[in-house]
Amino acid sequence: MPALVLAAIVLVPASAFSQVPQGSNTRVLGVAAPWEIGSLDPSKAGYVFSRLEVSETLVDVDAQGALAGGLARTWEVSKDQLTWRFKLRPNAKFHDGTPVTAEVALRSLERAKANPGVLGNTPIKRMTAQGDVVVIELSKAFASLPAFLAHTSTQVLALSSFNPDGSVKAVIGSGPYRITSLSPPQKLEVQYFEGYDGAAPAVRRISYLAAGRGETRGMLAESGQVDLVFTHDAAAIARLKQKPGVTFHTLPIPRTIYLKVNAGHPLLKDVNVRRAISLVIDRDGIAGAILREPKAAATQLFPAILAEWSVPALPPLKRDLSQARALLQAAGWQSGADNLLRKDGKPFNLTLRTFSDRPELPPMAAAIQAQLKEVGINLQVSVGNSSEIPAGHQDGTLELALLARNYSLVPDPLGTLLQDFAANGGDWGAMGWSSASVRSSLESLSTQVDPARRSALRGSLATVLQAELPVIPIAWYQHTATSSKRLGNVSIDPMERSYRISQMRWAQ
Repeated sequence: MPALVLAAIVLVPASAFSQVPQGSNTRVLGVAAPWEIGSLDPSKAGYVFSRLEVSETLVDVDAQGALAGGLARTWEVSKDQLTWRFKLRPNAKFHDGTPVTAEVALRSLERAKANPGVLGNTPIKRMTAQGDVVVIELSKAFASLPAFLAHTSTQVLALSSFNPDGSVKAVIGSGPYRITSLSPPQKLEVQYFEGYDGAAPAVRRISYLAAGRGETRGMLAESGQVDLVFTHDAAAIARLKQKPGVTFHTLPIPRTIYLKVNAGHPLLKDVNVRRAISLVIDRDGIAGAILREPKAAATQLFPAILAEWSVPALPPLKRDLSQARALLQAAGWQSGADNLLRKDGKPFNLTLRTFSDRPELPPMAAAIQAQLKEVGINLQVSVGNSSEIPAGHQDGTLELALLARNYSLVPDPLGTLLQDFAANGGDWGAMGWSSASVRSSLESLSTQVDPARRSALRGSLATVLQAELPVIPIAWYQHTATSSKRLGNVSIDPMERSYRISQMRWAQ
């Protein structure tokens, strides 16, 4: 975005956020986050509408990360684990005034299953409506089905949301807030839906602004023009903590920053080369200097917050330049007079793609670039749009990418892993690499209910990923946000499913 446009956003007068005296139902809560509204389709940008509590899924997640009722008040499964019944809330209504019925919910679920997304990785055989119950029949047992139905791509919309061809023309959900104004890709306004069947929120109106640059979000928080700001530049954290009108929030979340590797690339298909790259990376330095959180240095793919998936006994990833050089030399790479590696006369040149929506990624990419140069690998860094990473996966041009992957988008990480480590890899996961052992573990986890067996399968999967490095973990994510002192009862969702605005109140 051009600098002049950014300046216009930062210097927008406070009146633009419609702040009026306490107690007025017209008072507007301003929210700023990095994420643009790139689509109305739940499979592409459903998280924006879920976080603002516009749309709902059959299953929700409570404050402790456990599955809870969403549009489905309760659910049950048959003894053979093949038939699930989700009973809907009796008085739920869509924002167009129509009732939420099982028949209408099926339209969204069938669409979610047909489109790219998590439901495509489930053994759903048939879905039907029986009164106020959504019935899902499986071809084989799948214990994680309720968790998959909490993913934002499965959100339920009114029939009036769709064009005749099935495309989404409007997001008409059933949450406490309804959309009143939408100006993609940057701005969205919502207000309380009087027909909502739950408790009325204290905050009645919200204005959402997608601000891609961390500097912009920091200035919006400091100026007080916005009440909630998510994902701050690490360099601004110390300054923001000193601002008297701002409350700073940080907490670890189930997200890992890693290098996505094209393991089919001629320079990267040798596992020892991938191990060498991993050994070159100074995770402690990156965590301390860039993320300002030494505990964020990743020793394996899954952070400790994912207690069931993190494996304490796994040999930790570490930096060892001598070992890295030995592995590269064994792979046939020799250092020349210019200190750059060559093999058969060809230099070791790679391009790493990343994006600035997460402000820590470009400086981390620059640090990795400098570290790889120490052993003779010439890395070019390309900072573009996040969409360039899945596009590069699909067309085969991607070599390396630096990204942050959230393992709680489906409350059970299995939902994300099934996408990332399928036979053909995934847009945000493996590329040019597959493992029969990993696929077998994932398949077994989808049906296994015995805790001991599930633990062994998770350990086996983590061990293979640590050894083969189809993705190279760099850091565990620390979520950051600021809130205005005008707001009370503020809490940050570690699962990143909701901004929890309906639970907040005006403190001033």
